[in-house]
Amino acid sequence: HEQYGIVLDAGSSHTALYIYKWLSDKQNGTGVVTQHSECHVKGGGISSYVGQQGAAGRSLEACLNQAVDDIPKETHTHTPVYLGATAGMRLLQKSSPDVSDQILQEVEHKIQSYPFKYQGASILSGQEEGVFGWVTVNYLLENFIKYSFTGHWFRPKKPTMGALDFGGASTQITFSTDQNMEEPENVMKLRLYGYNYTLYTHSYLCYGQDQVLKRLLVHIYKSQSPSETLTHPCYPVGYSLQIKLNTIFNSPCTAKLAPSTSGYDPHGSVMVLGGGHYEFCVGNVSQMFSFNSCSYSRCSFDNVFQPNVSGSFMAFSAFFYVHSFLQRLTDITVNSPSLLEEASRRLCSMNYSQMLLLAEDEKRRLQNYCPSSVFITLLTLNGYGFDHASFPRISFQKKAGDTSVGWALGYMLSLSNQLPAETLGVRKALTPGAWWTLLFLFIFLVMGVFFFVFHQARNKRTKGSCESESQL
Repeated sequence: HEQYGIVLDAGSSHTALYIYKWLSDKQNGTGVVTQHSECHVKGGGISSYVGQQGAAGRSLEACLNQAVDDIPKETHTHTPVYLGATAGMRLLQKSSPDVSDQILQEVEHKIQSYPFKYQGASILSGQEEGVFGWVTVNYLLENFIKYSFTGHWFRPKKPTMGALDFGGASTQITFSTDQNMEEPENVMKLRLYGYNYTLYTHSYLCYGQDQVLKRLLVHIYKSQSPSETLTHPCYPVGYSLQIKLNTIFNSPCTAKLAPSTSGYDPHGSVMVLGGGHYEFCVGNVSQMFSFNSCSYSRCSFDNVFQPNVSGSFMAFSAFFYVHSFLQRLTDITVNSPSLLEEASRRLCSMNYSQMLLLAEDEKRRLQNYCPSSVFITLLTLNGYGFDHASFPRISFQKKAGDTSVGWALGYMLSLSNQLPAETLGVRKALTPGAWWTLLFLFIFLVMGVFFFVFHQARNKRTKGSCESESQL
């Protein structure tokens, strides 16, 4: 019979609910897990409901109600439901632990009011987020184990794939490597299906898309203040926006950068005008990274150890959206470092009306694609060290088959013990007796066809010789 599981991915910018299903029976254990459906919660992430009592829990109601409808009623009480919160809540936990605890309790109470088997709500570490994303990618690509048509599980002879995740408040890189690991904090060892995997993983807090855009605005404000009008070199010419200062200094990633001078008014606002200048944009975005100091034989940036990237990678979340938008607006197939830079340059040179003409459906976010593209370029090439040989091995994807790529599936598989440490025997297969019966029937059928053809041919020959004798 079919079983179901629910994961609420409580991200920094929004929450998504995923329903997974698999076939299961007592003798054969668990089958392949696939995505049944998904629901995206309206509004911001749960960390955005600070000071609004009960609002974080209420925001989940529509999607939890949909889960009640999507999952057969008779399986509700056996359906595990997990909530995992990521970098938005990690930041809140750092700055206001009491507030983050309160929000988690609120969402817990809301989920517990539904008929499912509640399994807990927790804040994932950056390392867990990276590793669960890697597990999802390789599970969906059947890199751990594959189900053969003969009813056996077997291990495919292909390497695993690295995972690149670009969320709202953090970005993660995770890949399997046999290189020397100089920093134990970046090492994760897993044993799955009888095989050992040594992973390099790192999560960069405040390097998610929303936080990068905020930090960039802060940098531009501080370099151009006390002017009441700022020129943003990454925003397109023709675009303007009035920004309240407390909206850019209200994050733990930017709060410490707030000016301490008496002239600074947190409730004040500034007008931001698009400058549309690619080189200046690159110069400003590169200020976010520190490539100077490294305490190891090799670093990515900010003195973080990273071995050389190896193998193929899947880039998902905002990596996929930005890459997809870049290709759509520039008509450039972005599959090399030089083409990534060329596409970013071309996008950043477009004015606002040109962008609107090509992508009116993205009107709310248009101004952010140039800075995000420049950031991804610097992150992947200068930071992670992808080059003309390794960059083409990055696959930018939103889904694998019908399943959304992210940490949620890997999280559920791990917490529900559906990733055994040791190898699997024959599962979901016919019994040996049934196989012998099928084999016997197949041989019998082949022999039957052979005798039929032989008999027909013999009859034709006999008939032919009789006719020739009668003519004589």
